[in-house]
Amino acid sequence: MADTTLSMTAQDALVAMMIAVSASDEDIRTAELVKINSAVNNLPVFAGYDLDRLNRIAQMVFDLFEQEDGLDALFGLVREALPERLFETAYALACDVAAADGTLEEAELRLLEEIRYELNIDRLHAAAIERGARARHLTL
Repeated sequence: MADTTLSMTAQDALVAMMIAVSASDEDIRTAELVKINSAVNNLPVFAGYDLDRLNRIAQMVFDLFEQEDGLDALFGLVREALPERLFETAYALACDVAAADGTLEEAELRLLEEIRYELNIDRLHAAAIERGARARHLTL
């Protein structure tokens, strides 16, 4: 059962979205974990983030994924914790994690679509974010 008593910070919400995309295809790849770790360690939005919270947030996401309405609950927690001005940031981080391993699985695409809907990401902004993620993760 998910520990919904854990108060989620805005940073936790961003981490939760990245973990959710990684776990959406039931195969968390090393490239995705490296991308999450890199984001948390290097991006200004994660300044001062307590890395010990990563495992707790990951476990919460996994627990919610096992529940029938867990995804709805996750989005509710994320919307509650995340200021609207960071909704596009959450989507950009989710896109980067999805693109990290060079493939986009159907489950990842469906979850990205759901994130766009749940966080009310403008279609044009979403396309730009997706294009940027694709450009950053191309290989030679």
